[in-house]
Amino acid sequence: MKLTTITNVSVDGVTQGHRRIDAGARGAADASDQDGSDGFERFGWAPPLLDEEASTFIGQAFQRADAFLFGRRTYEIFAGSWGAGMDPGNPVGEALNRRPKYVASTTLTDPQWKGTTVLSGDVAGSIGELRAEPGGELQVWGSGTLIRWLLDHRLVDEIVLLTYPVVVGEGTRLFAATGPDLGLDLVDLQSTPKGLTIQTYRTTGRPQYEAATA
Repeated sequence: MKLTTITNVSVDGVTQGHRRIDAGARGAADASDQDGSDGFERFGWAPPLLDEEASTFIGQAFQRADAFLFGRRTYEIFAGSWGAGMDPGNPVGEALNRRPKYVASTTLTDPQWKGTTVLSGDVAGSIGELRAEPGGELQVWGSGTLIRWLLDHRLVDEIVLLTYPVVVGEGTRLFAATGPDLGLDLVDLQSTPKGLTIQTYRTTGRPQYEAATA
């Protein structure tokens, strides 16, 4: 399976607070990222720009997944909403409840969401084994900390960015100020009526740099 990350991101690279999450669905473990306790208050910048075409793309993306990989905080948000039966019949919830789910966590020991496997110990090795299995996509939604870790370990095969036409101006960015360099091939580009661009990139290892001239 190819490991594909799919991320909602602003033009200035912010992922934090793209939608407002109620306390019941969020859970205490996500409070530092979502409830403003770190000073962030600009929640909900994505929904006003989410049009029908973007929603259709998201639903179709979830449906084509063979399995899902999450960091713990995103997993708990999804488990508290989709795993609790939110919006029955929604294609996103159907995919999440029917496909295998993997959580990279050293602290989660007793997941209640059916079909969940916790990856601890040699997480990189376990993910490598999943990537070696036949199939289509092992998808990562949200889970910014996990995505940065996956990029550091060069375990990402494809990056999908849903880029919203807004500058948030603060908040956690998808890509850290310092991190690994990565070459990308653009394999698909779409735009929506409200101005979202959906870019799909295939990773190509380290980028090439222009050679110095005499």
